[in-house]
Amino acid sequence: MIRSSMNCISTGLWALGFAVAAPAWAVSVPEDTRAQPPASDVAPATPYIAANLTAGSASLVPLMVIEMEAQHAAAVDAEAQAGGGEKPVDDIAFVQKATESARKEIGSARDALLQLKQPELIRIAEMLVKDHSGANQRLTKLAEAKRWPVPAPHTPSAPPSGTASSDFDAKWTAEMIAGHERSVALYRTQATSGEDKDLRKYASETLPTIERHLAELRRLQK
Repeated sequence: MIRSSMNCISTGLWALGFAVAAPAWAVSVPEDTRAQPPASDVAPATPYIAANLTAGSASLVPLMVIEMEAQHAAAVDAEAQAGGGEKPVDDIAFVQKATESARKEIGSARDALLQLKQPELIRIAEMLVKDHSGANQRLTKLAEAKRWPVPAPHTPSAPPSGTASSDFDAKWTAEMIAGHERSVALYRTQATSGEDKDLRKYASETLPTIERHLAELRRLQK
């Protein structure tokens, strides 16, 4: 009986010792101290994050993806607007070109009035002075209201003296046709591609007058 009791006590003490020592044995396992691969050898961050997300952080992934897609779409739209299609005409550059062109044609028409021989060409020269002067006044008023620079007026040249050459009418007509062809192209582009709506309206309203001038000049060209 005594031996049996001693055996039971020994067995119990052995089991108790094992139970107490077990946690110490469990935590005494050495950690994996192997060197981690360098950053350049680590797999891309996205699969790693996706594989190790908690339940709470996983809910953020769709929002991050949506935001990234929206930013990409906005960048694509901005690039398309910047580089796609015809580049809009610079409004200030149009004001300068249109003003200078009209002044040149006004000066040429005034000088020609003293030398032209054909009555029809004289009538057209008078029409050019009147129409281009009025158009330039409207353009200057529009530009000043928007605080855009307007070319300073040039000092008028001295009127021509002496007798005009026999082919003056033909040369002046050809010069005016070339100038009005450039003006028509300039105004058409501004009317369709200009950025400022008021300037587009001005170009659209003035274009028919310039086209009429061009048609008249071509009709009289010989």
